[in-house]
Amino acid sequence: MTDAARPSTDQPAGGVAARIEAALRPLLAGALPVRLRAWDGSEAGPVDGMVVELRTPRALTRMLWAPGELGAAQAYVTGELEVHGDVGEALDLVRATVAAREIPRLTPARVARLLPDLVRLAKDTGALARPPAPPATQAVIKGRLHSLARDRASISHHYDLSNEFYEFLLDPHMAYSSAYYVDGPDMPLQAAQAAKLDLVCRKVGLTEGSRFLDVGCGWGSLSLYAAEHFGAQVTGVTIAAEQKAFIDARIRERGLQDRVEIRLQDYREVRDEPFDAVASLEMGEHVGEKNYDTYAAMLHRSVTPGGYVLVQQMSRRGVHPGGGPFIEQFIAPDMTMRPVGDTLNFLQDAGLEVRGVHALREHYVWTVDAWHRTLEEQWDRAVELIGEEGARVWRLYLVGGSQAFRDNRMGVDQLLLRRPGGEPVVTDPVR
Repeated sequence: MTDAARPSTDQPAGGVAARIEAALRPLLAGALPVRLRAWDGSEAGPVDGMVVELRTPRALTRMLWAPGELGAAQAYVTGELEVHGDVGEALDLVRATVAAREIPRLTPARVARLLPDLVRLAKDTGALARPPAPPATQAVIKGRLHSLARDRASISHHYDLSNEFYEFLLDPHMAYSSAYYVDGPDMPLQAAQAAKLDLVCRKVGLTEGSRFLDVGCGWGSLSLYAAEHFGAQVTGVTIAAEQKAFIDARIRERGLQDRVEIRLQDYREVRDEPFDAVASLEMGEHVGEKNYDTYAAMLHRSVTPGGYVLVQQMSRRGVHPGGGPFIEQFIAPDMTMRPVGDTLNFLQDAGLEVRGVHALREHYVWTVDAWHRTLEEQWDRAVELIGEEGARVWRLYLVGGSQAFRDNRMGVDQLLLRRPGGEPVVTDPVR
């Protein structure tokens, strides 16, 4: 760091925090909604407010280069920014303030124009520096969008994190999708996940010997359940190598080698004879907008005429189909969500008949909250498995995800479909 870039120790009365508050007032159209503590120990904002601490000038640097959600998330996961209190309450407070005061979306250029005093402060304190390197947990994905290689890299970033961590976080089924709280929110997570797996198997009509395709099989929760409880002959496909290794071990442990086959295979490479039934749980979000018709066509050709397909998928409206800058950069690069009606159009255009739409939005709130409780109650173990930065990423991810489903900014639905033809259907295999 050059002498010119070194933080000044000659701060005006009130220190860094007061200067930040003064600089932000024109943008916020009022006072800070939180108590701000700066790296020099100064504080500003409501005395009884939640304390948000900028521990180093680098936190301000990140938020100047990436104003809004991404810069704040980068600073939080690295520990350069700390929330002294409940992270969910802090996010709710920020969201409510932005909505009430109609704060505009910021870019670095707009910050420089609208907040010259903040830029001057950054220069004085050494925070006006080159953009810091992205946190180690932030995805760096290269290649043509939704090419086979890029999709494998995107999936690997999140799903190959650590089988041991997912065993720690999830229920014993290793189901990483919304559970079905048929008995209400007090239902144990493991029972709710079993209820979801059972519901899926019944909806697609599995019976002894049914040939069943599980597209995007995760850690094998549905594949194993269908084989063990319904006697199905299961083929599961995943592009996450760690997932396949995990499921193959469980197959051997349970003696299911003659009933379950797991392939390291992209959905575009599935070319089997049609199966009796097909399911795909929260995998369609990863195929991309331009490839969704390819995915829908694969589902159609993979099921026999008269057979059922179940797609469980998240939905979203708004300007961030991937879920927002944090999700898109740290959790699920290249993910695409859309309103559920648009997804149904893709599936119908592929030749599938819609037989039912089952909304599970509230169920995902309860599912994510259960994962979050595990994370917080066993925080030291989480840090041991994926490091402090990784654990902070997951805290932010789970808190924000629960709020998105709670507030109806995101939804999740089970879409039951049928390929026309075959024997006439009198009643659907549901409930």
